[in-house]
Amino acid sequence: MPARGHSAGGAVLESLLPMLALLAAAGTYLLLARRARRRNPALGWSRWRTAWFLAGIFLLGMALLPPVAPFAHEDFRGHMAQHMLIGMYAPLALVLAAPLTLVLRTLPRARGRQLTTVLHSRPARLVAHPAVALALSTGSLAVLYFTPLYNTTMSNPAAHWLLHAHFLLSGYLFAYIVAGADPAPFRPGVRARLIFLGVAVATHAVISQLMYGGFWVDVHAPIDQVQGGAEIMYYGGDIAELLLAVALVATWRTAPGMGRRTVSAARG
Repeated sequence: MPARGHSAGGAVLESLLPMLALLAAAGTYLLLARRARRRNPALGWSRWRTAWFLAGIFLLGMALLPPVAPFAHEDFRGHMAQHMLIGMYAPLALVLAAPLTLVLRTLPRARGRQLTTVLHSRPARLVAHPAVALALSTGSLAVLYFTPLYNTTMSNPAAHWLLHAHFLLSGYLFAYIVAGADPAPFRPGVRARLIFLGVAVATHAVISQLMYGGFWVDVHAPIDQVQGGAEIMYYGGDIAELLLAVALVATWRTAPGMGRRTVSAARG
């Protein structure tokens, strides 16, 4: 009985902390959006951007809270659905919310300039290179599922949360470089970004097909779960990357002027 009570208390805590963090993130964004409208009523802040951010928070909530979160611990198919939500769908929605632009519009001039300087620094340009973003978001999947790393993270709560953080940050970075509305330290032309997106689509397809066929995969789960997870990766990844391509087409016209708008937003 004590063990069962302890487990129940731990489950409540695992749900409560993510919920509080997501509510805090949503509240902060709404507060900044209100501040941006008050600071410059003529420019305001797009309600569509706000809606995208809240949609991203909602998708993260779906992934990190019941019933998906407990299912992800018990079934590899649940893990893969959770991975899709955290690493592909939620990042795209958050990127379309342009949080960096919102922060720049609400910061004092001096701090806005400091942030702009960091954004254009060499380390930022390196991290924001599409090849780096692709390796972190998509290339790391082979390391996760074709080595004992996945099984290790599932048996270690701290490592499991680090995996969630990696999915979210790397997925956000790739979506930000490919189709972000925010300014970026390095963002190549549309053709180059489409090539990187095509590589991501091909890599997802190869990894999921190898997983479905049982080649090199190192996941301690029943075969039907592994194959079901591979199907979720294959079809769910295709849909997410199609949406990312649509976002790229929708935002590419504004990309060349983003850097100038960053500086003007920081000065304003």
